[in-house]
Amino acid sequence: MFEHTPAPLCGMVCPNLTVAIIARDEEALIAAALASARPLTAELLLVLDPRTTDRTALIAAEHGARVDQHIFRSFGAQRNHALTICRTPWILFLDADERISPELQTELAMALQQSGSYHGYWVPRRNRYWHHWLRGGGWYPDYQLRLLQRDHAHYSPDRLVHEFAELDGAVGYLHEHLLHWNINSWAELRSKQRHYALAEAQTLYRAGVRASRRNLLLQPLREVKRRFWTWHGYRDRGLGLFLALVMGYYEWVKYVHLAGLAEAMSERHG
Repeated sequence: MFEHTPAPLCGMVCPNLTVAIIARDEEALIAAALASARPLTAELLLVLDPRTTDRTALIAAEHGARVDQHIFRSFGAQRNHALTICRTPWILFLDADERISPELQTELAMALQQSGSYHGYWVPRRNRYWHHWLRGGGWYPDYQLRLLQRDHAHYSPDRLVHEFAELDGAVGYLHEHLLHWNINSWAELRSKQRHYALAEAQTLYRAGVRASRRNLLLQPLREVKRRFWTWHGYRDRGLGLFLALVMGYYEWVKYVHLAGLAEAMSERHG
């Protein structure tokens, strides 16, 4: 399923870098992710949710990763924990379904040698849906702030999904890609987007945002327009239109759930 990732072209191992993965029940994916990181660094870290029931920890240990079990509260909290226990000045966060391309391995090694005043780097990511590399719709170029100086980075633990790093210094941009094997089935897409929609609704509610009737109509339409037109989802033709409509639907689900949270709280205190 996943291509073999050779050593970086420069042949360097970066002693000042840890590659960290946050995982739970990822035995089908974790080996390839770690293999793509191994040529770049000797310091591999897996932060594992103790509720994991499969062989993720064993496979990670077989690939030389240090396994740390930490109860999952949010992705931001897990990443903050990884920053705390990291033993190197730089950390690269990698997801289990992502791979570091050989070209990115080389660019990362060069960036860490010449980091200068940068405290972090945005990395472009390519997303693969149903065996197609997407070219638009917000999935490309999908920049991720993943390479961080750990003493200058922090994640908000209150953001339940789509967490992002808060960095107190200058940020650079890399050009080579993380490869993200994202979606292979309708069931996987439906499950993931429903989870995201409900979690985002809870995040908005905690931040004091409330849904209006206009949100229920306009926000889904805006999402479809943004995905298909503003973010060039039309480049992916029928798949791009389908994904834009799916994202519009789950935007509606998000605001319906947000309205439901407010109504439930009102009834509880009414």
